[in-house]
Amino acid sequence: MPVADLPVGAVVALAATVAVVVGPWLARASVRFARRDDTAVAGPLRTALTVVLVGAVVAGALLLTGLRPAAVALAWAGAAGVVLGAVDLAAHRLPDRVTVPAYAGVATALLVDAAALGTWPALLRALLAAAAAFGVAAFAAVLSPRGLGFGDVKLLGLLGLVLGWVGWGALLAGVFLGLVIGALVSLVLVGTGRAGWRTALPFGPPLLVGAVLALALQGPVGLT
Repeated sequence: MPVADLPVGAVVALAATVAVVVGPWLARASVRFARRDDTAVAGPLRTALTVVLVGAVVAGALLLTGLRPAAVALAWAGAAGVVLGAVDLAAHRLPDRVTVPAYAGVATALLVDAAALGTWPALLRALLAAAAAFGVAAFAAVLSPRGLGFGDVKLLGLLGLVLGWVGWGALLAGVFLGLVIGALVSLVLVGTGRAGWRTALPFGPPLLVGAVLALALQGPVGLT
């Protein structure tokens, strides 16, 4: 169903339902991955924040693509991003147990979208963008391991898959905005004395925020 034909009430209801069902589980997962403790429990504030973020992710995916398989891809990537961002902020890690299934889920949903709606060029572009983002990031990580970890490399590949499906412009905008946000946050932390020039800072959240901003600037996707 195209975005224009999707009632706002239906978007809100579906997003809220998914968020209430999935959000608490993702909140627990983020705490357990961060602490490496399978018995850890998420507090009420973290749970509520995760539910809100997941609801926003699902609503955003529907408003960008309409009701189609690609919406599942964007929502899956966004939900994974919520967990990855929380873990990276808490423990400076981006666990493969979140990233790898997200690759599989997003790629499968985009493949179904292509088969159902004929968006094969977009799927090919997404795969090429993921490979390009992963390859460039891996090269940068080899040159400067302190600046970019391989968790960040895998995250950039995932973001390349999603942003590349939308378009090359979205990919470039997302990476650029992520780098700018990361640099600004680093400068603020150093300037306020909360970090030093050699302090390792989590780079995943700025990359995720940059991708979200790029998608928001893109607006509804008109691929068929």
